Amino acid sequence: MQERLEEAARHPDRGDISITTVIIWLAAVAGAVTIAGTIAVVIAKYNGKLTGL
Repeated sequence: MQERLEEAARHPDRGDISITTVIIWLAAVAGAVTIAGTIAVVIAKYNGKLTGL
């Protein structure tokens, strides 16, 4: 146990994901889903008009 504590003290950065990184990823995914949803709605709305071209 003591060895593990000493090892953690020598290497404080264990690569844990920070809350800021999680927030950024969630915002990026939410933005991508919103854009994809908007594109799908626009295509569905104008699909009948586009087939007549």
